[in-house]
Amino acid sequence: MKRRLKLFTAGPVACFPEVLEVMSSQMFSHRSSEYMKLHMETIELLMDFFETKQTVLLFPSSGTGLMEASIRNAVSLNGKVLVTIIGAFGERYAKVVESNGRKAIRLTFNPGDPVDEERLKATLEENPDIEAVTITHNETSTGVLNPLPRLAKIIKKYDKLIFVDAVSSAGATEIKFDEWKIDFLFTSSQKALGIPPGLAFAAVSDRVLEIAEKIPHRGYYFDLLLYVKYQKERKGTPTTPPIPQIMGLNVILKKIRDMGKAKWFDMYRRRAEKIRRGVKNLGLEILAKKGFESPTITVVLTPEGIGPLIYEKMREKGFELAKGYGSLKKKSFRIGHMGYITDEDIDEMFEALEKVLKEVGLR
Repeated sequence: MKRRLKLFTAGPVACFPEVLEVMSSQMFSHRSSEYMKLHMETIELLMDFFETKQTVLLFPSSGTGLMEASIRNAVSLNGKVLVTIIGAFGERYAKVVESNGRKAIRLTFNPGDPVDEERLKATLEENPDIEAVTITHNETSTGVLNPLPRLAKIIKKYDKLIFVDAVSSAGATEIKFDEWKIDFLFTSSQKALGIPPGLAFAAVSDRVLEIAEKIPHRGYYFDLLLYVKYQKERKGTPTTPPIPQIMGLNVILKKIRDMGKAKWFDMYRRRAEKIRRGVKNLGLEILAKKGFESPTITVVLTPEGIGPLIYEKMREKGFELAKGYGSLKKKSFRIGHMGYITDEDIDEMFEALEKVLKEVGLR
């Protein structure tokens, strides 16, 4: 079924043409030599992309599955995890911690703000028995990009594990896994890399794998050591992988490599700036604190109840934006900048948005 809507969503997003083309290929066995070659080549590309010499793994999952993997594999039962919360997906991490029998210490910030470095330091001082700290690199519900390198530097001074949700940042902004001393970083296919959903992948530190050996009851589906074993011995995954998505990932990583990461990230930066200018030119307010705006999504504030109405009216005009999320559901809407979007698409979207604002009385 062909969609008529142009996607400016929080994900899944419009896929790059090269991805759609390669994903239309006929299937082959995930235990074949063809798949083994694809798998290991993709792992090497990801290691380069994340700038790590440690372990990278592929999972048939969404990003939330790897949230759970980080907790089950690297935090002791009843162990404490400091969860930094700048929006709905930080709160989800806290729920994952608690649902897996660990203790979440919530460090919550106002919508639109990043993690405050002084409050982070103070909380680490007050809780020396914390085992790990979670950071939402880019919070999709608020449109805020956390200052990950600075936060990671603080956390490492206290010798804690660093778990990073990079679901909506990886592919749109720089990540230096080894240099920043991250321990577990995960993302998924349906965001900035412009691939359909169904594939998640993670960079994992040697320290996490050492800890996992001492953690009982890690489960089966997300047992990191099982994935490492299969990758080393069989050049694959323990369960059936989403081969089409891995083929798409392989293609897009080569595209980024050949273009150069700096140029690719600059594409995202310029796109985000264009959209923020367009929002401000329409007299609307952006939620994110200045200097911490997301490269992948912009949250636009509206009077109570108007955000959902704008979303529906934009659909009528052929554009799928994203509704407000979490506590901001009724007083915002979101414009995603991820995936295959052209400058012409953006111009057309703003022409439609201006008409919609007039229809709802905001112009």
